[in-house]
Amino acid sequence: MLKKALVATPTLVEAQTPANKNGGTGSESNSGAGNKTINSYRGGKHMEMGSLKDLFIDQLKDIYSAETQVTKALPKMAKAASSTELQNAFKSHLEQTQAQLKRLEEIFDGLGKSPKGKKCKGMEGLLEEGEEMISEDADPDVLDAGLIAAAQRVEHYEISAYGTARSYARVLGEGKATSLLEKSLQEESETDKKLNRLAEGQINLRAQKD
Repeated sequence: MLKKALVATPTLVEAQTPANKNGGTGSESNSGAGNKTINSYRGGKHMEMGSLKDLFIDQLKDIYSAETQVTKALPKMAKAASSTELQNAFKSHLEQTQAQLKRLEEIFDGLGKSPKGKKCKGMEGLLEEGEEMISEDADPDVLDAGLIAAAQRVEHYEISAYGTARSYARVLGEGKATSLLEKSLQEESETDKKLNRLAEGQINLRAQKD
């Protein structure tokens, strides 16, 4: 009886880099004997991840793209909302998001890197769901409840992203970046709590038409 071997197909290709012929350790992510770089394929471009700093920069680019998309979506969500409190919450968070983008740009300046070059597909998907909710033929109160649900999914994504980036910054000794990311993380957490209070305090009750 013939036995078939199962071969796992990796989603990431690990390339073993050659040893440093000069014997030095070097500071580049690809230098040093036995060091590995992970080549990932995103958005039609190959990206190398040879160190935590490479991953940190990649995560920051992801957040920058996500926040840029959010600044375009929030005005639409505010316009679609019927609750004055919810409209104000979206408008207030738009101002916060614009400030968060400036903080990210400050971090990139300190790292000597550009914030551009990556599209956050995770955020793109979440915002598409929000647009689908806006396009529904829904009762105004029900739509408000749905908008909060969509917005909180976005907040949870951002909380996770900022938390991870802040942790990387701490390990890398990037004190200023850690502080700036912590501030944005706190803002996202507060926005999530505000949306939760709006939902549970009034909007969900109004949407319950029974």
